[in-house]
Amino acid sequence: MFHCGSRGFGHQVATDYLRVFLGAMESKYGIRILDRELACAPFRSPEGQDYFAAMKCAINMSFANRQVILHRIREVFSEVLHRDPAELGLHQVYDVAHNTAKLERHRVDGEVREVLVHRKGATRAFGPGMEGLPGILRETGQPVIIGGSMETGSYLLTGLESGSSTFYSTAHGSGRTMSRRKAKRIYRGRELQEEMEERGIYVRSASWSGLAEEAGGAYKDIDEVVQAAALAGISKPVCRFTPIGNIKG
Repeated sequence: MFHCGSRGFGHQVATDYLRVFLGAMESKYGIRILDRELACAPFRSPEGQDYFAAMKCAINMSFANRQVILHRIREVFSEVLHRDPAELGLHQVYDVAHNTAKLERHRVDGEVREVLVHRKGATRAFGPGMEGLPGILRETGQPVIIGGSMETGSYLLTGLESGSSTFYSTAHGSGRTMSRRKAKRIYRGRELQEEMEERGIYVRSASWSGLAEEAGGAYKDIDEVVQAAALAGISKPVCRFTPIGNIKG
């Protein structure tokens, strides 16, 4: 299992359009907000459509980025085990993006309407039989990956019919309990690596500070997060992944 974004491109898109929206929001559309981070524009406006197009570019870049990483993973396994990746069964099972905006049809106040669902820090979790799912997923519902930490583990879940309250969205990860900066003050990367290897979890990182900021203690309890999602009826756990090896870029 691997996770990546668009190499900063998505962040740049957000920064650029935050500036565009702040310039047009009140003067052009009469929209007032209390927090500049909520800057917006009408979806059908030129600014809204430009942002939507730029966001899709960033999403496409992240999908392409993960394809490259997948190719490199296959190369490494092939080099070490001296076998073709196809023989080893190294193929992609599922890929999902979690910073997206999608036009979807949902029931709002008793009426089915087309709405723009912006999932930031969330992932889509359509239930079984829902329109928009490919045939292979119609019976099970949409797969959901909720990442925990390199020390604790992660989960595979599936969407549920009862997820309408969140427009069929669930968490995309356990979430941090502290900032990366604070984690680097509390944890020491080299010590963390030694402790993890004593527990049978091997890890390689580009830097000790990069490793420290991903310490398990910097994240919420993944089991509690998944249990909360299940109790809320927005996704159902299928299996738990236990880490034995990690690469931190």
